[in-house]
Amino acid sequence: MAAAARCGFVTSIGYQDSKLGMEINGLLHFNQFSSSSLACFPSQARFFRNGLKIKRKIRSISLNPKCQVVDEIGSRASSLSALEILKTSAADRYTKESSSLLVIGINFRTTPVEIREKLSIPEAQWPQAISELCGLHHIDEAAILSTCNRMEIYVVALSQHRGVKEVTEWMSKKSGVPTSELCQHRFLLYNKDATRHLFEVSSGLDSLVLGEGQILAQVKQVVNSGQGVPGFGRKIGGMFKHAITAGKRVRTETSISTGSVSVSSAAVELAQLKLPQSSYATARVLVVGAGKMGKLVIKHLVAKGCMKMVVVNRTEDRVAAIKEEFKDVEIVYKSLPEMFTCAAEADVVFTCTASDAPLFLKKHVQTLPPVCPDVGGHRLFVDISVPRNVESSVSDLETARVYNVDDLKEVVAATKVDRLQKAAEAQGIIWEEVTKFEAWKDSLETVPTIKKLRAYAERIRASELDNCMSKMGNDLSKSQKKAINDMSMGIVNKLLHGPMEHLRCGGTDNRSLGEILENMHALNRIFGLDTEISVLEEKIRSKMEKRQK
Repeated sequence: MAAAARCGFVTSIGYQDSKLGMEINGLLHFNQFSSSSLACFPSQARFFRNGLKIKRKIRSISLNPKCQVVDEIGSRASSLSALEILKTSAADRYTKESSSLLVIGINFRTTPVEIREKLSIPEAQWPQAISELCGLHHIDEAAILSTCNRMEIYVVALSQHRGVKEVTEWMSKKSGVPTSELCQHRFLLYNKDATRHLFEVSSGLDSLVLGEGQILAQVKQVVNSGQGVPGFGRKIGGMFKHAITAGKRVRTETSISTGSVSVSSAAVELAQLKLPQSSYATARVLVVGAGKMGKLVIKHLVAKGCMKMVVVNRTEDRVAAIKEEFKDVEIVYKSLPEMFTCAAEADVVFTCTASDAPLFLKKHVQTLPPVCPDVGGHRLFVDISVPRNVESSVSDLETARVYNVDDLKEVVAATKVDRLQKAAEAQGIIWEEVTKFEAWKDSLETVPTIKKLRAYAERIRASELDNCMSKMGNDLSKSQKKAINDMSMGIVNKLLHGPMEHLRCGGTDNRSLGEILENMHALNRIFGLDTEISVLEEKIRSKMEKRQK
């Protein structure tokens, strides 16, 4: 919130005392949003709507419970100092705030590949990244989804605003990209919007190639990599598992994936577009990398009629397996040290490795012999790796043309209209799965109260049972003691049945989350189940103490 806006806000509710106004401004700033957080929302429609909601909340004291503190000061200003108000706010800071699901990310829509490659995190480093994120003060759970087209961090934040700030600073430190630049490209989504986004990603609706199937396997790998990793907790893990279910349903119940193209097939089609049609069958092809992406490139090259190619890889075993699958195709294996020799004899070079550094530098490519004029006179480099395998300056050479994942939009645009119609069918399925997940997640909010209420009842039952048994002496048989014990448990279970049912949210009844949480707070008050320090504040304090040791 800008300084002028804050001053206008205070003046509008009738505060003339400058010192009190300054302290109230501090309270609003402390509890709500900063100008930097508002400036970081991207231009997409959904993100823009979220930004408008936030601005409206700041402008209207009736829409924001935290701002009601300011509204009440008008009648109490003479008896309650601003300092006391600030203290009260600090004490309630976490008790009034529940944890939030957030996604802080960049993708091919918001961020060019030059920045995406700096933020990319290899799959092998995901567990370490989760541990580092959960070491931050306000992050309780985390997951990483990093592909050639996106790098998204999903977290459960104990404080929404502080969580965003900490993750953004971590991303900056990890990648070397300044925070200010990250804020220009990142997108932020909260709670249900974050869930829906992940379900759309898993379903292929947020992909460069609408409906592509590889992203579902990548979402599954997030779950596999997170197994046993502290920080890949119940909420995050549950969200990703529900996302996999949504992705499977969309592909099973709609035709969005029928004839769909992947990044790899789009790369092959792009190369065909850039080659003279007469040279399709004669162009010499080199594929660098035989992993998942490399294998898909080879598969689509074969589908397009390419029956001979050279494959460079660190080891031969993967290439041997590919040769076994495509027995009618001449696939020649070459080791990595032979890469430049192979490139000198190739007209089209596909690169798809996990290398952190470019494999083809300008100084190397400019020494390669020119290609035959029949294939256009330029050596084509189609680089679908992130980080990129081909140095960007290679495109400055007259003898080379370089294309990366951001250039694939030209290929996929032709089928986009048809796929958008199919995507509309998928949205209904996604909404159903989001509703199911939200009901499951909401039910977790009441679990601590359920446990505390049952423990409270059990303590009373056990105490009264002991009193009863001591008064009845030692003449009771085992069966009689068991009957009395069972009776006491039956009474407690029947008494608790009603309250427990009103704390559960399974998505099959008409109770709203607000009603269930209201029941939870009522039971906490009635039975004195609340602790002096909220769970959220206790977690944050514990994190801080650990880091100080």
